[in-house]
Amino acid sequence: MLFHKPVADIIRQRKSIRSYTDEPIEEEKREALKKFLSTNTTGPFGTKSRFVFITANAQDKESLKGLITYGMIKNPMGFIIGAVENTPHNLEDFGYLMEKNILMATDLELGTCWLGGTFSSSRYAQKINLNKNEVLPAVTPVGYAVSKMKVMDSVIRGASGADNRKPWNQLFFSNDKPLSTEEAGDYATPLEMVRLAPSANNFQPWRIIKEPNADIYHFYIKRKPALKQLQKFVGKSDLQRLDIGIAMCHFELAADEHGLKGTWKVHDPRLGGMTGKLDYTASWIGSH
Repeated sequence: MLFHKPVADIIRQRKSIRSYTDEPIEEEKREALKKFLSTNTTGPFGTKSRFVFITANAQDKESLKGLITYGMIKNPMGFIIGAVENTPHNLEDFGYLMEKNILMATDLELGTCWLGGTFSSSRYAQKINLNKNEVLPAVTPVGYAVSKMKVMDSVIRGASGADNRKPWNQLFFSNDKPLSTEEAGDYATPLEMVRLAPSANNFQPWRIIKEPNADIYHFYIKRKPALKQLQKFVGKSDLQRLDIGIAMCHFELAADEHGLKGTWKVHDPRLGGMTGKLDYTASWIGSH
């Protein structure tokens, strides 16, 4: 068992934490997290990532003020920094792996918050010794959450709609029709874990289409108009590709916990219909 608790409980427990206490992270938890980071290095598409866990200093805290994705982070005691090879599917792999790191931190009762931004020339890049063939798509603060949400945290959370998730009929489909939980069968829980996944600005860009009479699920991205161009203009990684990696992580972990085996394959089924407005990413081929 990867975690101490069921993954569905951990996913439901996880929230974006922006304000932290001064309580230091115990050595046992620091070592457990470092050990996990050292082994969590290869995503479903085979891209290599590497992660470091560092203790925050004044300069690191100061540099968070320029981030625009989640706003201001207060008083974190540490950071997980990740770098990934600059190859096809690298961002999907990175999103998958970083979310596993975040779920592990949550399992250790530590708070985190996805921060996607421009880090190539930052102190974070220096801390991880970023190579020329690597990119640094995101970091997360790590620490203990304050007991009461700050006013600014509440405003940011409300503005992003973080507590709201799209219903099933807007995310999961069988051909062009909404997929019911009955049709999903054993995969209802893995899909629900995707529905609860975090995403940049809570856009929830994943769309999943099930093949009739088969445990085959095709993962797509529904793009926000001009978002990809805007991210490129400001030098940020394609956050929606990170998001689909997060969705794949939730789906696979929940499926595995329910004894549902399968593999990821990249083979666009060219289904037509609604997929004409979606970007294909990968397919889960069930094998039980």
